[in-house]
Amino acid sequence: MRVLLQRVTQASVQVNGAIVGEIGAGLLLLCGVEAADTETDLAWMAGKVCKLRIFADEAGVMNRAVIDSGGDILAVSQFTLFGAYSKGNRPSWGRAAPGPVSQPMFERFVALLQAQLGKTVPTGVFGADMQVALVNDGPVTLLLDSKTPE
Repeated sequence: MRVLLQRVTQASVQVNGAIVGEIGAGLLLLCGVEAADTETDLAWMAGKVCKLRIFADEAGVMNRAVIDSGGDILAVSQFTLFGAYSKGNRPSWGRAAPGPVSQPMFERFVALLQAQLGKTVPTGVFGADMQVALVNDGPVTLLLDSKTPE
């Protein structure tokens, strides 16, 4: 699983001009599921996202997690995180799990986030053409990959 994580002061996702998910301060997650992903990948990623210390403490040091800061999470599915572009200029999406596999895995990932965060995690609409708006805070942007945890 890959997640492009951005610390935000606000974020929203629209489908057909209507906001379907929005948050204030917290994390925007663009989430890609790979065909080889398992429950272990989802659990590792949910734990890492919720416990990653990238919010400022009282001294202004990045020492608090989203759970500690009371922030929210907005999760948006994005298969293009598994785009391969080494052969030519048209990306291949072969590593991305197909919709019937990735949708329930994405939904399970969101459920794991909600259990750890203790509140609802809004999402986009799986498979829809979405417009994502955000104000990146910092900016802080990290690419997390469950197959290459660093």
